[in-house]
Amino acid sequence: MKLQVSLSALIITLFINNVYAMSTESAACKQAYDQGDAKTALAQASKALNINKKDNDALLCQGRTHAAMGDFSSALVSFKLAETQTTNDFDKAVASLLTGNAYKSLKQYDAAISSYQQTILHANAANNQFFERLAHNGIGDVYSEKAQLAEGLVEYELGNKLAANDNERAESFEKLALAYHNLNKNALALEYQIKAYLMNETAGNLDQYAHSSIELGRYYAIEKKYASAENVLNKIIKFAKEQGGAYFEAQGSYILAKVKVATGDVPAAKALIEHARLIAKNTNDKLLEDEINLETKDLF
Repeated sequence: MKLQVSLSALIITLFINNVYAMSTESAACKQAYDQGDAKTALAQASKALNINKKDNDALLCQGRTHAAMGDFSSALVSFKLAETQTTNDFDKAVASLLTGNAYKSLKQYDAAISSYQQTILHANAANNQFFERLAHNGIGDVYSEKAQLAEGLVEYELGNKLAANDNERAESFEKLALAYHNLNKNALALEYQIKAYLMNETAGNLDQYAHSSIELGRYYAIEKKYASAENVLNKIIKFAKEQGGAYFEAQGSYILAKVKVATGDVPAAKALIEHARLIAKNTNDKLLEDEINLETKDLF
């Protein structure tokens, strides 16, 4: 758990690599990228581009590899060239979406929004609602990072209208839930998180189900529905332990600790936090340890 790629990332990968036949070198780049071998991926992309400088598959693979390495400036060079040199609206939508993601990672927000808006135009021309939805969500994410919460909510609602299946609806519902939470409208946050949970319970992967369960427990607790919070959190803690999902077991434990404090069971809360910290220590997860400390620092 916590190792599976998101549904959107997976489908983007499938779109990028399966719509057209790839050159041998581009296919080798993709394989190396999927295996986390950045050096080989970049070498194969360069080989492909030496053969054909207009090999868009190679440019996209090259850019995605740079982005995975945190070199977003180099990624932008590849993505922009891929968008510029193709005349195909679908290919342009893919490239401009990836460009927007890179700009967002660099916190160049105006450029990110502009790229996502281009994605919407290209996706409309290609009659592709999937990429149109991703672009609206991307704009929503940018506005959320800029604390322009009302504007972000509008974009998430537009994205939600384009959701075509339970996986996409679950993703949209979770974004809407978080947006309403950040706007301090937690009754609505809970309403949308329940919807996300129900979608992920039947259609999500293990990570998506676990994450939606924990967020549901969090919103139940905020709304002081403590019995419901305990029920969903105990369920996911048990499930995570059975599935080997240490991260989610720890996360569920420290959120359940907050519920225990709210209901007056301080000893149980302390035991849950120590359990979460032990998981972080045993898995050598410093980020998880920091998360636990931050979330529980003012609990007692």
